[in-house]
Amino acid sequence: MHARRRLELIIERMAAPRACKILETSGLTGYTVLPAISGFGGDTRWSRDADMSASSDMVVVVSIGSDDKVQAALTELERLLGSHIGVLSVGDVQVLRPERF
Repeated sequence: MHARRRLELIIERMAAPRACKILETSGLTGYTVLPAISGFGGDTRWSRDADMSASSDMVVVVSIGSDDKVQAALTELERLLGSHIGVLSVGDVQVLRPERF
């Protein structure tokens, strides 16, 4: 197994394309975008089923890469989160095929 970093971003769907572009520009070789169904934070519960407008939908963007590429993305992602609802986490992971990340 080989050490890499996993970046996980929960963000408004409308901001996801910009987040993904930041990941690509930072040299990360891939990501996955998943729908976020519901959540709780900041004393607020939200649910995709209960929202009146799709503009408030949230997605989860996951990417795995080397520490230097993840670090390169963090500054720009922090700027993006300055104007959008979102949560960003980064952690250590082990991967089987390091050449893919």
